[in-house]
Amino acid sequence: MLKIALTIAGSDPSGGAGIQADLKTFHRFGVYGEAVIALLTAQNTEGIQRVEVVPPDLVAEQILMVLADIPPHAAKIGALGSVEVVKTVARIAETFDFPLVVDTVMASKNGAPLLDRGARTAVLDKLAPLAFLLTPNLDEAEALTSTRVRDLDGMARAAEKLVSAGAKNVLVKGGHLDGDPVDLLLASSGEYRQFGARRAATRHTHGAGCTYSAAITAQLALGQPLTEAIACAKSFITEAIRRAAGLGRGAGPLNHFA
Repeated sequence: MLKIALTIAGSDPSGGAGIQADLKTFHRFGVYGEAVIALLTAQNTEGIQRVEVVPPDLVAEQILMVLADIPPHAAKIGALGSVEVVKTVARIAETFDFPLVVDTVMASKNGAPLLDRGARTAVLDKLAPLAFLLTPNLDEAEALTSTRVRDLDGMARAAEKLVSAGAKNVLVKGGHLDGDPVDLLLASSGEYRQFGARRAATRHTHGAGCTYSAAITAQLALGQPLTEAIACAKSFITEAIRRAAGLGRGAGPLNHFA
């Protein structure tokens, strides 16, 4: 039986991040991909020129139409843009009977905001309790928990706060650590597990967070246990960065064929 994964996120016309990266990743893992657009961007590898948030009622209609006809086996949430969209998506996500990965996207690779400040509280209050897995990077973990997150100890403290906020499992991504990138999982069992890799000497990491969470989502849709899903996704994202094609004048996209 063909497995199905849904992404609810923003659009990147350059194809490196957002729903475009998610769909490429789903396909790479043999999973049928569906996409609900929550915001539109005008961007390329050098930066974002414009962001437009989709009206909440249109986001809701997209999700409901998908659920009514081709329900997914797993879903992920990326950039949502506004507090109104966050709350709308959360109301519908309460009905999900499949794993939900919440990638707490707050800004683009170049620092352009993709989530307004009011929406950050809504993510913590409304979406975190619905998340099978929450996947913040260091900056996002700091913003959500008001905790300094620059090393493994800080990552553990932030993960504990996010589990206390209701997330079943939390993966704090260490791509911005000094040295090699190490991600830290705090599982619902209370156990910690690290996922490490060697850092690639490249600037071409556009869409890495989106791709990583999409790979985990695809693995969950395929029925893989969480730790195995993360390990597989970590291997994929590491190779996708290492084999980046060098496209664009800025921070280019990964190689989704990895």
